[in-house]
Amino acid sequence: MFELGTDGPKSILVAVDGSEPSLRASAYAAGLARRQGAELIAVFVHTAGGLAATRPEAIVGVQESNRSVAAELQRTLSENSARLGLKARLVERHGSPLDEISKVADELRVDAVIVGASSQVGHRFVGALGIHLVKLARWPVTVVP
Repeated sequence: MFELGTDGPKSILVAVDGSEPSLRASAYAAGLARRQGAELIAVFVHTAGGLAATRPEAIVGVQESNRSVAAELQRTLSENSARLGLKARLVERHGSPLDEISKVADELRVDAVIVGASSQVGHRFVGALGIHLVKLARWPVTVVP
């Protein structure tokens, strides 16, 4: 016989980058974490970006933008997690979003991964982060539209 409130995920990882789809994914993940009594782990990956990587003068601006987004995400997470009674934290990494999100999910042994759907047209052909995470098949992955 199972005990009510003991099934379901105990740690939920959500990938955030400040975009509208990632913020929707964050809201969904926070609601799920609150209902399940799970820890919410938000992951922000600092990336150089495709075009910026080819232009050294653009890298500084991208790095500053990344720091700004991460600081805003940390502030928002702190304020809202306290208000909602959630145990939550922000993990920052540098590199490829797919690689770093996968590493964090494996290192922390999360029960679920949640990402926002890509809004970039090219991802319909090349593949989006959510699709690549699903193909790894190591954790349940939810893609929030």
